[in-house]
Formats: sequence, C-alpha cells, structure tokens
Amino acid sequence: MFTTLISPQELAGLCGSPELLLVDCRFELGDTSKGENAWRAAHLPNAHYAHLDRDLSDLSKQGLGRHPLPDIERFAAALRRWGWRPDLQVVAYDDASGSTAARLWWMLRLIGHRRAAVLDGGYAAWSAACLPLSSETPVQAGEAIDLAYAADQIVYAEELTAGLRDHALLLLDARGAARFRGEVEPIDKVAGHIPGARNRPFGDNLDANGLFKHADDLRDEFEAVIDGYASEAVVHSCGSGVTACHNLLAMEHAGLAGSRIFAPSWSGWIADPSRPVARGAA
Repeated sequence: MFTTLISPQELAGLCGSPELLLVDCRFELGDTSKGENAWRAAHLPNAHYAHLDRDLSDLSKQGLGRHPLPDIERFAAALRRWGWRPDLQVVAYDDASGSTAARLWWMLRLIGHRRAAVLDGGYAAWSAACLPLSSETPVQAGEAIDLAYAADQIVYAEELTAGLRDHALLLLDARGAARFRGEVEPIDKVAGHIPGARNRPFGDNLDANGLFKHADDLRDEFEAVIDGYASEAVVHSCGSGVTACHNLLAMEHAGLAGSRIFAPSWSGWIADPSRPVARGAA
C-alpha cells in the first residue's frame, strides 16, 4: 500500500492491475486546457484525467480563494467517472513536481482514502524511464458513492485567525520567497503574506533531479521550520490551496503526520480587505 509517494518503477509493477486507479492531474494556470490536451495526446496507460478547475475546485464559490474546495457532490461525481472504489490503490501524477497531483491526494485523504500516492517525478520521470504511454481513453464507469469530507481537516479563516492569535497554530506558506515577502505578486491582487506565517517554498521539498528529497532530510528541514510545534499544529497555505498540499505531502512522507490545509489560502484571505497583511520576512 502506497500512501505518500511511489516511484515510476514501483508503479510500473502495478500497471494493468484491476486494483489500480491512475489519475493524470496535469494543468497550467496560463492555459487551462493544456493539461487535458496533453492527456489526450499521451498519458500513462489507463489514466483518467482530473481538471483542477472542474474536478478539484469549484470556481463559482466566492471569497474562498482562486481554487475553492468543491462540494463533496462534485468530487464524488468525478470519482464515479474514474471508477473509484475505496479498496483501490490510487496514484496521481502531473508535470509540475507533484504540486497539482498533491491536491487530489489531499482530497482523497479528506474522504478517508489513505491508499493514495503521488508519482515521484511525475510524467517526466515516467517518460525518462522509457515506460509505456497510451492515447486511449479509459472506460468511464462507476457506482453511486455516498461520501463526506473530514471537516476537521480543513481550516478556514476564523479558526486560523484564532489559532495564530493564541499561538496554537503555525502557518507555513508554500509560495516562493519573493511572493511571500510581497516583493512580487504575479497572480493575486494584494502582495504579502498572512501575519505570523513562516515561509516554506514547496520547491524546497525537491532535489536537483525534481524528485522528493529523502524522508530523513525532509524531516530535518521541516522540524527546523516548525521549531518545536507539533506537526498536528501546522497549517499549510499557498496562493490558492493547491501547492500547500505539496508541503503536507512532504511532511507526511517525512513521518510528520497530522498537519492541515488552510483551504482558501492567500487569495481567500485577501478577499476580505479587513484582514491584516504582512510584508517582508517573517
């Protein structure tokens, strides 16, 4: 059972198994059809496609950031299309260092599905290993599903504000350092970060080859950042609640279990102009 990461070689050994569900999560903010078009052209054999905006978000929701968590009914509909069952090993992959695939991985954990992993190195690592690809569309079939999110694993502004005020929670921001400090802001309307947050760019979870660092190294790095806080007190944020999941995945892989996601993240925080904004280093 793979619950955090899986290598291309490990995944290759599972391909063709009726107990495996593969989901392609490739997506590009600047061209929201690019990932799906790439999937249609070539994907891992039998991989279904998850669109970040349609399947893993509900853009109609207001005030909850650029990628609001969809209602459970929308997510369940996507799972049905993919033929999901609670006994399957799910593997998600992308071409963005796992940053989008980790969003699906986290959402599966919210419904209690722990047998889910992200392909380490993603599409690039699979292709580099000369492993098979396909352009065939997998069968779209599934049964009705009755699911619920674990609401206590999702953090919203009221809980975050109280937790930061009382020093009961520690917020880690997964955006790049310059965005965190407010020096640049290419996407959102306001630059800066949530007061009290610390910066842990999600790219720091990767080695020079684009693979996740060894679990021991990740553990040392995160323990240095959280500096005495229990992992259960850690909340992750980013621009829209997507790359924050990369940090949660890295912590889980490192054996630091129990951290959570501030789902609206920075774009949701600044939707209310009365909320404070900080700039500069934490």
